[in-house]
Amino acid sequence: MYNHNLIEKKWQKYWETNHTYKFTDTTKHKYYVLDMFPYPSGAGLHVGHLKGYTATDIIARYKKFNNFDVLHPIGWDAFGLPAEQYALTTGHHPEEFTQKNINAFRKQLKMMGFSYDYQKEVNTTDPHYYKWTQWIFSKLFENDLAEIKDIEVNWSEDLGTVLANEEILLVNGKMVSERGNFPVVRKPMRQWILKITKYAEKLLLGLNEVDWPESLKNMQRNWIGRSTGALIKFNTSAHITIEVFTTRPDTIYGITFLSVAPENPLIDQLITSSQKTIVQKYIEKAKTKTELLRKDVQKNKTGVFTGSYAINPFNNEHIPIYVADYVLNSYATGIVMGVPGHDQRDYDFAVKYKLPIRFVIETPNQKKAYEGDGSHINSFFINNLHIEAANKKIIAYLHEHKIGKEYITYKMKDWIFSRQRYWGEPFPIIFDDKQKPHLIKELPVLLPQTQNIKPTNTGESPLANLTDWLDVQINNQHYRRETNTMPQWAGSCWYYLGYLMKQINGEYLPLDDKKTKEIFTKWLPVDLYVGGQEHAVLHLLYARFWHRFLYDINVVPTKEPFQLIVNQGMILGPDGDKMSKSKGNVVNPNEIINTHGADALRLYEAFMGPLTASLPWTDDGLNGTRKWLDRVYRLFTSKQISANNKINPSLDQAYHKFIKQVTLDIEGRGFNVAISQMMIYINECYNHAVLSKSHLENFLVVLSCFAPHLAEELWHEVFQYNSSITLATWPSYEESKTIDTMITLPIQENGKLRTTIRIKFNEEQIKVEQQAYQEPKVIKFLNGRIPKKIIYIKNKTLNFVV
Repeated sequence: MYNHNLIEKKWQKYWETNHTYKFTDTTKHKYYVLDMFPYPSGAGLHVGHLKGYTATDIIARYKKFNNFDVLHPIGWDAFGLPAEQYALTTGHHPEEFTQKNINAFRKQLKMMGFSYDYQKEVNTTDPHYYKWTQWIFSKLFENDLAEIKDIEVNWSEDLGTVLANEEILLVNGKMVSERGNFPVVRKPMRQWILKITKYAEKLLLGLNEVDWPESLKNMQRNWIGRSTGALIKFNTSAHITIEVFTTRPDTIYGITFLSVAPENPLIDQLITSSQKTIVQKYIEKAKTKTELLRKDVQKNKTGVFTGSYAINPFNNEHIPIYVADYVLNSYATGIVMGVPGHDQRDYDFAVKYKLPIRFVIETPNQKKAYEGDGSHINSFFINNLHIEAANKKIIAYLHEHKIGKEYITYKMKDWIFSRQRYWGEPFPIIFDDKQKPHLIKELPVLLPQTQNIKPTNTGESPLANLTDWLDVQINNQHYRRETNTMPQWAGSCWYYLGYLMKQINGEYLPLDDKKTKEIFTKWLPVDLYVGGQEHAVLHLLYARFWHRFLYDINVVPTKEPFQLIVNQGMILGPDGDKMSKSKGNVVNPNEIINTHGADALRLYEAFMGPLTASLPWTDDGLNGTRKWLDRVYRLFTSKQISANNKINPSLDQAYHKFIKQVTLDIEGRGFNVAISQMMIYINECYNHAVLSKSHLENFLVVLSCFAPHLAEELWHEVFQYNSSITLATWPSYEESKTIDTMITLPIQENGKLRTTIRIKFNEEQIKVEQQAYQEPKVIKFLNGRIPKKIIYIKNKTLNFVV
């Protein structure tokens, strides 16, 4: 058994001292392989993180061996709420906590032997870095894609702060804070938004240009939620005109009510005096429900009559207008048609409130809503038409009579880009006395140092407490800084560009620099992006939005940032459940490295199964990979190794078959299968007394992608090389030597298998027949008979028809 602790520390020191993994940018073809960079939590890296990092390291090493310029960087998504909560609890500044965690994470990564160039490391809390986060925001602002407006947020009066959806619990159907179980309500507050909805169509079309799993693309398509329909104008008894979006304008004659979102600004004009008290009480109650709860189709839908009526522009029928919590103001106009005959949600609502149910499509069962296609009835000029034709005719009528139009809307909302927190990127914004926002040109706007990071009781961020920082005088004009900070998503939207911009002195090339554009032209898009599916929507969608915007302003040369994405599966606990401290099933990589070595851990994680599969951890599997590495070590240190490549032909063939197959497996990211090929080859080597030096050297090149420490040790100690194995080239193979020269051929009688014989590959039929006639079992079943026909399928079968 080799001493993994000595060997691994030895080569980690060597790689760091000799800058073995220093990034080089030459005239070679590029390969950019990227991990989703981690949030440096206090818990440190776990074995689940390492599954993806091991996969990208294998690919990075393989591509470098194949003469690519490779960028394989790492960094830290280091702003965010956990550090701030820790700081509030302990009284320590979040920067101190964050830096301590980063150092711990970096130490763990180095212990694993990953081939990162840490001079390329990015940190979203570094002012040199977030200067360019602020620059991108400035460009969004200049291009009318960032604005401040009143937005409904989750507000806790007791905590004096806005809460993210993830910080809210539902108790008895009402929203409460996760911390303290305090009541939470929806209320409008001034927030920055980024108008991602203006990019909805571009984001949809861009999905056709990337090599992503179809399931991942569909998640993004569903999140964007493109809906095509019509916008229809309704006059009302309240003497205002309202607009209603529907995907089914063909059901216009089936409307029996309209529903309005509780937050809709038109509500006040629609409420009659007799209904005012009951409606306002209902609206206050609706504010205590989350959007998720309100959208839940399984929940009972509620509503209250406003007292007003809408007038159907197609038949002048007066239909009641309800305020209903299942309608979200963020979707289209926040007003929807109630067609209970052809929408089950509307049907249930109509039954509950005793509203008419009218069917306008031939319906086999009128005891529930019919949502299928069919011939229209009770619909005047669209009678007998099916849905598609009826929709076209209704939309044409809307245009002709100027009472509506064809319309596309999206389920996706504009991105709320404000957080009432301290630990985040400051906005490069100041407000004049009229509350008009102005950009600060001198960047970065530094996050001020303070120990006073407690929330204010006004809903503003802790920065509002810093009066010396808050107020600014410019040319005798008073300005007030923006006190919100950017969300954690901001820094992760462009970090893959930051790696390319990062300089040795710790600063960054300007995003709008000519040299930067040349670098981007070579290195974009990212060739392979590996990370968990939990980031399938928000992070990827936001990053794609920023990248497409940067493309539109000629900063980046590609429309999409990530060409290929692979979502690695989880490593589950030994009990088959997701690892968590509360379940006591977390596997600590530091302990494994100490007992088994980093190479054994890397090899096991790659060998567990397909990269995309979620599989449980087993100690037996880990022990098995460690035993196999010991077996490799014994082979190299005990067998006779010859520089003469004229070795046993079967071993030579095994080598060439091994190199061919392992190359295909790594290219296809079948790392577990590649390891199996290594195991098969080592088993074959043990069957021979003398082994080829060049073959074993090339085996080590392959092994180094998976177990770099042991491979480097054997490269130097057995073969006495002075330079690192990382400077070697990927081994080639001879195709002719991968083809079996002898094969086993089935012999059949009337299609039934009787025996087999060994023949040369591609042997002629006459020679196969001659050999078969001498086979005892053939002699026995023929029993002197002359076959009526002999069918030979080359290299497949020989069939005697008797």
